[in-house]
Amino acid sequence: MSYYFSKRVSGSFESAVARVTEALQKEGFGVLTEIDVHAVMMKKLGVTMKPYKILGACNPQFAHKALEVENKIGTMLPCNVIVQQLSDTDIEVSAVDPISSMQAVGNAALGEIAGDVQSKLKGVIDSL
Repeated sequence: MSYYFSKRVSGSFESAVARVTEALQKEGFGVLTEIDVHAVMMKKLGVTMKPYKILGACNPQFAHKALEVENKIGTMLPCNVIVQQLSDTDIEVSAVDPISSMQAVGNAALGEIAGDVQSKLKGVIDSL
C-alpha cells in the first residue's frame, strides 16, 4: 500500500498551488501551513531546487473527531499535500493517504475517520 496518492497537472507552479488550495476548500479543508521548501533549502543550505511546497491541510470536523478518539493524533495532523514542479509546465500534486498513516496508530476507531478523509483528499487530487 502506498502512503500517498498523486496526479500530474499542467500549468504554472503558482496556479497549481492556487488550484489545489481552492479544491481543498471545496472539500472542507483549510490550509493551516504553507512551507516553501525551495526557499528554505536556499536560505538554510544554499541549495537550489525546483519549486516545492508543502500545504498543511485540515478539515476541522474530521480533526475534532480524530482527537476525540485518539488524543495524540495531533502528532500526525494536519494532512500534508505537496505541490512540486517537475518541469516548466509539469507539476505533481501528492497527498498523504490517511488510511496508511493511521494504521500505525492501532486504534480501530480512527479507521472510519481516515476513510472519510481519504475519500475527500482523493476527490481533491482527482478534481485537478
